[in-house]
Amino acid sequence: MNKYVIVTDTACDLEKSFREEFSIEYVQMHYALDGQDYLASLDWNPISAPDFYDLMRNGKRFITAQVNIEQYKEAFKEYIEEGYDVLYIACSSRISASINASLMARKEILEEYPNAKIICVDSLRACYALGLLVIRAAELRGEGKTIEEVAEWVEQNRQTVHMIGSVDKLTWLKQAGRVSATSAFFGGLLNIKPIIIADAQGRNFAIEKLKGRKNSFNRIVEMAKEEFVDVPYQRVFISHADCLEEAEQLKKMLLEALGKDIPVHIGYVGPGVGASVGPGMIGVYFYGNEVTVNKEE
Repeated sequence: MNKYVIVTDTACDLEKSFREEFSIEYVQMHYALDGQDYLASLDWNPISAPDFYDLMRNGKRFITAQVNIEQYKEAFKEYIEEGYDVLYIACSSRISASINASLMARKEILEEYPNAKIICVDSLRACYALGLLVIRAAELRGEGKTIEEVAEWVEQNRQTVHMIGSVDKLTWLKQAGRVSATSAFFGGLLNIKPIIIADAQGRNFAIEKLKGRKNSFNRIVEMAKEEFVDVPYQRVFISHADCLEEAEQLKKMLLEALGKDIPVHIGYVGPGVGASVGPGMIGVYFYGNEVTVNKEE
């Protein structure tokens, strides 16, 4: 079995500690602020996470850009030339063009390196949901699974990773074009907090709309309890867009509801997604029952 690297992108939100522990590589998306381009670093350089979200609170807008084909080619070629095969696990194709760009880069590289092996998988997930799949892929690699076996596992199990979250304000979703100005205006007046999930096709949408932050947290916990499944590789992550105290509160509520003493990791929503959801977004990620809900239903 040839050695292989596991690569993902900024949307996984995985901190350096996880990337180093599991030998995970990633290619960086971009964002622009006041006309200046930055790489969307998961190490939050040069703009720290608190500063990033404070800038948004003060009216600054970050414009995000996907990883381009040349970036993928550069990254993949580096590993191929070092003798590695490449397994790339991409952010959901329904919210990102990452998988398409990676496949185009793969095609061009194989013309130059016909014996190279590059497998690109659409995770149908983002944020820590993508991160959970990437970590599990690395664990399976550590158990001796081949690149093909790991890719197949991700494709067969990606629907079992849940994302349940909410945003504090609709302002930034409006700026990102995810909700209408009318919805954002009246949602703000009525203190509406949408419950957002990732559906079976990898789209994020508001499945419910509740009044008040407390009600949204109660519903997130209720839904997580309904879907949670005990699997040997279970991990629970909570992401927050600069609202750590609320994330800690949600963690306590979740553990009480599950009745389990399980580790729960809390971390920031990364810059790639944070630029769209804005300060106050919070989400829970875990393995559970297969997701069957679709946006059209």
